[in-house]
Amino acid sequence: MVDTFVAILNEGSKYIIPFLIGGIPLYGLWVKKVKVYEVFVEGAKDGFTIAVRIIPYLVAILVAIGMFRASGALDLLLQGLSPLLNWIGFPPENLPLALMRPLSGSGSLGLLTDLINEHGADSIFAKIGATMFGSTETTFYVLAVYFGSVGIKRTRHALPAGLLADAAGALAAVFICKLLFT
Repeated sequence: MVDTFVAILNEGSKYIIPFLIGGIPLYGLWVKKVKVYEVFVEGAKDGFTIAVRIIPYLVAILVAIGMFRASGALDLLLQGLSPLLNWIGFPPENLPLALMRPLSGSGSLGLLTDLINEHGADSIFAKIGATMFGSTETTFYVLAVYFGSVGIKRTRHALPAGLLADAAGALAAVFICKLLFT
């Protein structure tokens, strides 16, 4: 019975995306009487305007990330913090990912990939890294894009709250993975 249910779900899942892509515009056109194409074009124009407005913020974030990695500051920070990290039980191998994750999604994905390639997919470092990747956010990128798109210059408590949540996610990833996998 369970196998039949899973087979039905697998077969039905093939049609969900095409149904949504076709069904939503048809619903808007027939049921809600919306001029779907005109509304889509208007939204696309607004999206382009927002994209132009946030480009300077994205460039600034990308340049800062590139400078931080290329300068060797990350390596120096890792060397200096290793004794403290070992003392609290935080693997120093996972620190670059914890530091990069609030800055860049693609940069942190690259670091996670390096962790997996270096230590193996089943290593505790890879498991902690994957959990950390999923439980933290690209805080600076999100603030730059979302606040920049609406013209907010003062983020007030958003940055400290986001970084605190990232730290909590990183520490929780270490704790939970060590609890479950060692």
